[in-house]
Amino acid sequence: MDLGEYLPRLGDGLVVSLQLTVISVLLGYAVGLLFALGVSSANPWLRWPSVTLVEIGRGIPALVVLYIVYYGLPSAGLLFDSFPAAAIGLTFTAAAYSSETIRAGIRSVPAGQREAAAALGLGRATTFRRVVLPQGLRSAIPALMGLAVQSFQTTSLAYSISVNELMGQAYQAGAVTFRYLEVYAITGLLYAAIAVPATWLSVYAERRLSHGYL
Repeated sequence: MDLGEYLPRLGDGLVVSLQLTVISVLLGYAVGLLFALGVSSANPWLRWPSVTLVEIGRGIPALVVLYIVYYGLPSAGLLFDSFPAAAIGLTFTAAAYSSETIRAGIRSVPAGQREAAAALGLGRATTFRRVVLPQGLRSAIPALMGLAVQSFQTTSLAYSISVNELMGQAYQAGAVTFRYLEVYAITGLLYAAIAVPATWLSVYAERRLSHGYL
């Protein structure tokens, strides 16, 4: 098979990689917020399970997490197809890493903001929801964008559990055409075409936020 006949499949793989990225980032950041709140909680029944999950997620390589979900959980009666298994594993990894970023953003909000809200008669829950959380997430935006780029690159591991994302399609193309140099060079360029502009965007956002606006 000619390499040119296989290039459209690399595009299909890129779409799958982007789908995994969107799912894992959106769900991962939502779960990461819950982890961040749990770690910051004064209730030990919330804090210690949250700390444990975050440390496990940050300590175990993403590839191992994917293997646990896809190959390990069936022995416990939980069977997932390859794409949902990849989405679950990557979401957990994204949640663990984003939780510390979100927690740092929340902690960076000056205490004076809470005091001003209390002086206006706002309760603790309302103050957190309307004052602290928006400012904390705003300051965490550049770092979260950087993590999103890493999540996109991490989707390349999903081919190891039979997901036909970009790396999986590249492997198949190389095996069929034996033109490994060209296949993996094109694959690298496709990853860079997404990751490099996204990285520039995160740097731009960080600079804007450092001047007080986005």
